Amino acid sequence: MPSNNGNGRSSEADRYKEAATQALEMLDWCIGYLVGVRKESIAARLAENRSYIRKNLMDEPAEPLPTSKE
Repeated sequence: MPSNNGNGRSSEADRYKEAATQALEMLDWCIGYLVGVRKESIAARLAENRSYIRKNLMDEPAEPLPTSKE
């Protein structure tokens, strides 16, 4: 059984959340690269997927699309 880290969440859950956060950071880099090489449509689709993951699976606020004027 996984141990708790004092706040009710298991250390295993914390490791999964950290891995997901790192994967999203890598995805952010890829999106930025695609914008830089003028592949905005691909970058926008990946950014939509990233926003969905952040909002619906990680319960974090979605970030603006890199191609938006926000």
